[in-house]
Amino acid sequence: MSIESRPTIGVSAPAVMIVMGVSGSGKSTIGALLARRLHWEFEDADWLHPPSNVDKMHNGIPLTDEDRQPWLEAVAVWIDQTRRSGRHAVVACSALKRRYRNILIGDRADVRLVYLKGNATLIARRIATRHEHFMPLNLLHSQFEALEEPGPDEAAIIASIEPEPREIATRILSALNMVEGGLPPEQAL
Repeated sequence: MSIESRPTIGVSAPAVMIVMGVSGSGKSTIGALLARRLHWEFEDADWLHPPSNVDKMHNGIPLTDEDRQPWLEAVAVWIDQTRRSGRHAVVACSALKRRYRNILIGDRADVRLVYLKGNATLIARRIATRHEHFMPLNLLHSQFEALEEPGPDEAAIIASIEPEPREIATRILSALNMVEGGLPPEQAL
């Protein structure tokens, strides 16, 4: 099976879903597909990076934790604004380290994590076919080095990236007990 859902006790449907993984894992594709199916907003956290971070990545320079801090804070602000306004959204965000996820999720019980898991060979092949993206293939190794897979206490949905995107999205929605339109099945009638 390609989806692992870690148990959550007393968790209702999320207000915000963070789709995480290394560059090339399909965060934007799967995130946008989930948002479309749920009729939720979609944001790609890549566009919240300050220009200096984009320049570094474009030039093949891995980001440091210090580089990522203002970006993570901007994503957290976006998440909080979405929640406060009563909207629902999916955000594609690498969120590679636990401390990054602590900034993004913290004690926000209505924010749910989805981890797109794949091997370096498959992801490298995907990155090699991408155009017009500021994250070059030579930084993939640093992404895997930085990656701290979600722990059991993070209640992440873990999805293999091997199936086609539509199948991945369907499996994620099933693991979240959600149907298209964003409602739990019992409320969708």
